Amino acid sequence: MNVNHLRLFLCAIFVAVVMPTLTFAQTTNCTAISHDLAFGATGSEVTKLQTFLKSNGYFAASITPRFGPATQTAVRNFQKAKGISATGTVGPLTRAAINTVGCGVSGGTTTTSFEVTGWIPYWRVATGTRDTLPHLDKLTEVNPFVFSLRGDGTLFDNGTATDTPTWLVFNAQAKAKGVRVIPTLMSGDRETMHKVLSDQALRTRLVSEIVTLVNARGYDGIDIDFEFKYAKTKDFFSSFLKELKQGLDTKWLMCTIETRLPNEDRYYGTTVPPDAGIFSNDLPVINEYCDRVRLMAYDQQRIDRKLAAEVEATGELHAPVADIRWVEKVINYMSKDIDKKKILIGVPTYGYEYAVTTYANNEHVYDILWTFNPGYALPIAQERGITPVRNSSGELYFTYFSNLPTSTTPVSQSVLGNLAVLAATAYADQKNSNLTYRLLDWPDAQSMQQKIDLAKRLGVRGISIFKLDGGQDPNIWNVLAGVAIKDPLDKPKAATPKVSGAPIARTLALGSVGEDVRTLQRLLNSDSATRIAASGAGSPGAETSRFGALTVSAVQRFQMKYGIASQGVAGYGLVGPKTLAKLNGMLAGL
Repeated sequence: MNVNHLRLFLCAIFVAVVMPTLTFAQTTNCTAISHDLAFGATGSEVTKLQTFLKSNGYFAASITPRFGPATQTAVRNFQKAKGISATGTVGPLTRAAINTVGCGVSGGTTTTSFEVTGWIPYWRVATGTRDTLPHLDKLTEVNPFVFSLRGDGTLFDNGTATDTPTWLVFNAQAKAKGVRVIPTLMSGDRETMHKVLSDQALRTRLVSEIVTLVNARGYDGIDIDFEFKYAKTKDFFSSFLKELKQGLDTKWLMCTIETRLPNEDRYYGTTVPPDAGIFSNDLPVINEYCDRVRLMAYDQQRIDRKLAAEVEATGELHAPVADIRWVEKVINYMSKDIDKKKILIGVPTYGYEYAVTTYANNEHVYDILWTFNPGYALPIAQERGITPVRNSSGELYFTYFSNLPTSTTPVSQSVLGNLAVLAATAYADQKNSNLTYRLLDWPDAQSMQQKIDLAKRLGVRGISIFKLDGGQDPNIWNVLAGVAIKDPLDKPKAATPKVSGAPIARTLALGSVGEDVRTLQRLLNSDSATRIAASGAGSPGAETSRFGALTVSAVQRFQMKYGIASQGVAGYGLVGPKTLAKLNGMLAGL
């Protein structure tokens, strides 16, 4: 297809897009909007929406099956009246409000506090900290995204020492404002993760190193982001979380995990594979040991095949970073195993560029090229005279033909952002051929507002932003103003070690070795007053089979607490008959 023919197609499609539609009227007594609606939508749901808005005094124009400027203005006025972000788009929160007014349907629940956290990545520390610093009051927690796992299972700081002046100043100011500082330990190396977590000695060493790091640097806790694990690693990862929670004591343990989706959505139109129900995360265990669970509700792309099919049937491309409808599915599905009060919705600030090839019969093939910050997309749109469009996913997008030159003369009228896909579809259908063009899709501040509204409606703990690097839409700070609600009484609960094992059947003393010594140490660690150590060997989750000096000291404190022995009395520090009786009695009751 040559450039002149392509331009003709663009002009033809543009004329078709701006043509008005016929009017249509419909009335209803009970208004329940079944799906999201946005500018440009058509059909009976739009007339139902307009009828509702008209009956409540928000809409004065004639009722038609098209969502135009008058409808958008009416929706915004309704949203303002209900305390909803005035986006002009009928999303989940607006639908809930309409359904409540129109049919008496109850909306969602809310939490008494609302957390807003954000990751600052190691590859943009300077810009990330500089941009975030003036807005710390809008956050409840910051997450330096800096630590990873070496091949030997030890911690590695990714080229940006967290004890440099930049981080020291930033962390100090965050703490001064009551903002938690919790760094992330990340890994996507499944071989290393399995090797370390499946080896008791290596796992214990890792737990000890993490606890030592957190305590030595005054962090409020640690965020574990271990992605792409083998399914065979699941139980070892669970043990790691249990031991780490015990070792952290009253420090926070945050967990960042992949999302899940019902099979009927993920594998829509295909055969569900036999291993579809095999996972690397045990959600009930994660719910038990993690104080917060951040769901990485981004990088969606094409994983929800059902939603993609529904959207593409309307003529819209669908390869979002995080469609709000998909996010809601994920939360509803995963909250069956994870307490909503622990869930934070991951919210992206970056976008994707694709090379899309469109074939006849509305078929599209998406080839992802790279991720980008909004500052990359907007100049491309401007130099081509393109106005980005908000799609039904709640994100901005536009399409263009990369083989067309940019405009050398002023553009008199902005081109619609979806013009390239419309032209490509028309050409593919007419010629039974295909065309390739570019798609840029990214979330902005309005997209974030929609996620905040969704989080509040679903009653989850809050949102976690990936990423705060200075390259995100600067308007997100306006959206976040007044959103975070801190709960000063909210503290992480120390894990209560689950002690199991056979009764201790022999006298234990300095130098004793065996699994019964490990059982002894676990019993002692179940009480903060008799804890062997706060970190390292012998600490909760890192108990050993050797009776050393720290164990002697813990036994002495145990004996004094229960009036068994005291300094200068025979048997002080020795696990003899009286001490054994008390310990075994406690063991039987656990």
